[in-house]
Amino acid sequence: MRSLQRFGPPLAVSAMTLVLSTPGLAAADEVTGAKDTTYYISLGDSLASGYQPDVDKDTDVAYTDQLYAQLKQRTPGLKHIRLGCTAETTESLINGGKCDYPHAKSQLDAALQAMAKDHGKVAYVTLSVGANDILLNCVSPAGTLDGACLNSKSQAMAKNLAQIAGTLRKAGTDNTQFVGSTYHNPFLGAWLQGAAGQQAAKESAPLVKAANTGIAQVYKSTGFKVADVAGAFSSDDFTTQVNVPGAGEVPANVAKICQLTWACTKTDPHPNADGHKVIAGAFAAMLAESDAPAGGASPTPSESGTPGGGASPTPSQSGTPAPGKDTGANDPTTNGDLAETGASSSTPVLAGAGLAVVVAGAAAVYFARRRRTGEES
Repeated sequence: MRSLQRFGPPLAVSAMTLVLSTPGLAAADEVTGAKDTTYYISLGDSLASGYQPDVDKDTDVAYTDQLYAQLKQRTPGLKHIRLGCTAETTESLINGGKCDYPHAKSQLDAALQAMAKDHGKVAYVTLSVGANDILLNCVSPAGTLDGACLNSKSQAMAKNLAQIAGTLRKAGTDNTQFVGSTYHNPFLGAWLQGAAGQQAAKESAPLVKAANTGIAQVYKSTGFKVADVAGAFSSDDFTTQVNVPGAGEVPANVAKICQLTWACTKTDPHPNADGHKVIAGAFAAMLAESDAPAGGASPTPSESGTPGGGASPTPSQSGTPAPGKDTGANDPTTNGDLAETGASSSTPVLAGAGLAVVVAGAAAVYFARRRRTGEES
């Protein structure tokens, strides 16, 4: 996948030689005691793997890591099987091809093997995937989206997502909680670039909303709960005005996308550390609905990343690991061309694509970057 030059310089791609241990985590069982060990399996793309453009790598600020930290407070014997793969699509998650998982053909296969090996011990499964399906096929070098391509690819993505979620759900037990996510809208960051950018931001909103509606319907139809990431980012709130230093009065959704992602500083749509904290909170809120821990402790969403009046659009650097920091003890091997992809900030990228694209709009959210994933204990 080639980078779009208007949305930032191309990323040099290199292979990583990283190793993922056999899913199931036998070593973790030995440490904690097999009878007390339960598992959290996280799957997905760069949202799940925590890619950060400032260090040009996956990091442990990912929402999956932050959610795991919250869940582990409630369940001391919980272990994290971290499978997310930057650049993953719904097709590659099923069939493989983006990242290598030893002893498994794909990310889905690795998850299913872990669920079979530790059947009855998998407490949580989270999933964020679909963003790269369209970027790989329907974004032109000018940053525009092909409407016909979107309609075609969205059907395949919806089918794949249903297969992934349904297969995972079937492999679980009554004690396994499954949560998938909607997506935030990074095209809102174009608002700061004048009239054309504001028009592009407005035109992106209904399509992304329709996409998230479709994604949520697929998840619910397969027995997944839905983490409302779009809602946590106030993605549709153009009404509330927030004073942002250096930008003046902007809609609340624009202020949040600037504070919680890199869209307004590095023209990169990935969430920053605060954004991942908000996403973790959206997942935790769904898990808390039917799994409130004893003693009143609840993994409720963190409010620290939510912008208020006067919030600066500068992404927080807190929590971002220094370059070279390893984010997991074991990692799968990157496989394939994982270059960045984006959209032109001067082009109304979603204009004319049509609301018929039910599951496609949010797919133009993330760059596909090289990645590192691993298992945490």
